[in-house]
Amino acid sequence: MRLFSPIFFIALGLFGVYTIEFGVVGILPVIVERYGVSVAQAGFLVGVFALVIAVCGPWMVLKFSRYNRKRVLTICLWIFAISSALSAYASNYGTLMVLRIVPALFHPLYFSLAFVAAISLYPPERATQATAHAFIGTSMGMVLGVPITTWIAAQFSYETAWLFCTVVNVVAGIGILAWLPDTHAGQKTPYGEQLAILRKPALWLNIAASTMIFAAMFSVYAYSAEYLSREASLSAELISVLLIVFGVGGVAGNLLAGKWLAQRKVLTTMLHPVLLAVAYALVYAFASPDIWSMTAIVLFWGAVHTSGLIVTQVWLTGEAPEAPEFVTGLYISFINLGVTVGSTAGGLFINQFGLHGTLISGALFCAIALGLIVLKLVIFGERRKPVMYEANNATH
Repeated sequence: MRLFSPIFFIALGLFGVYTIEFGVVGILPVIVERYGVSVAQAGFLVGVFALVIAVCGPWMVLKFSRYNRKRVLTICLWIFAISSALSAYASNYGTLMVLRIVPALFHPLYFSLAFVAAISLYPPERATQATAHAFIGTSMGMVLGVPITTWIAAQFSYETAWLFCTVVNVVAGIGILAWLPDTHAGQKTPYGEQLAILRKPALWLNIAASTMIFAAMFSVYAYSAEYLSREASLSAELISVLLIVFGVGGVAGNLLAGKWLAQRKVLTTMLHPVLLAVAYALVYAFASPDIWSMTAIVLFWGAVHTSGLIVTQVWLTGEAPEAPEFVTGLYISFINLGVTVGSTAGGLFINQFGLHGTLISGALFCAIALGLIVLKLVIFGERRKPVMYEANNATH
């Protein structure tokens, strides 16, 4: 992925919005002290973001995907930047909550159009490569957003952590304006035809499998720092280092998964929940204070975990190529539902079985996901028609 290319700035924007969504976790203690709220109230700043995406995502995409894609992407990035800047100086908790809701409304719109725009830059046979490159920004934001904002707030200030998000989105917006080709407006398919994809049973099986994969991912990841601290007896400093290792593995995993999906989509999709369960088994069996063995385990775990992004995106959206923006809106909504389901289930299993319960919960969701993938293949077979998003507009 070249610097100063459209795909770079698309990925940078994805990094920016996911840092806004998850980076707040890294400054929760500061928010608790600054606004005099409980830990649960501060944590709701994360939950409400995902809830707004899950509820409003498809309809925001359906409404705005008809407009000029380059302009909509840029407007979304300006909204992210302004919301972050205002959040830095929010006078009270209620104002901060409102400033979380606004970018959450536009998150699925940027996400959906960003991936369609990325794919349009490549010829059809390189569609998964385009998706993998764009997902670098998503995976970096999801995995590194927390340690980055934590470090910035600790080294500089709470305000600087938010302003970092502002700068990232401003730069991404300028880059998209300057380098993204100003092609025709987005999806012009009538609303009725786009909504018609909801009548496809095969799509709903793919949605269910993708949701369960994300539930498996976040049933464990949401409690990863606590698990590494208590079960592996690692210090906070070493856990921060391992989270970075997790992110490095995630970037590599996304790129590898992109290549494998282009060659063997079904096999790669079926293997993902299996390998994710293997990662959890390794964590359960070999978690220890030994930094070298934990580095190897976390590197593998990060690669498998984060590759779930591109695996589920290709699996779900590939079932409805006739409505790319809307189906991607469905994707972002249901994976956020998976985050909510998985993190909630992980907490319940911890209450029942202790911290190891989070691994049990993750493994169960992996099994359910694999069963849904197999069920879809048995009933409907494999979609063999290649996914082509505006192949005629390819510029690479």
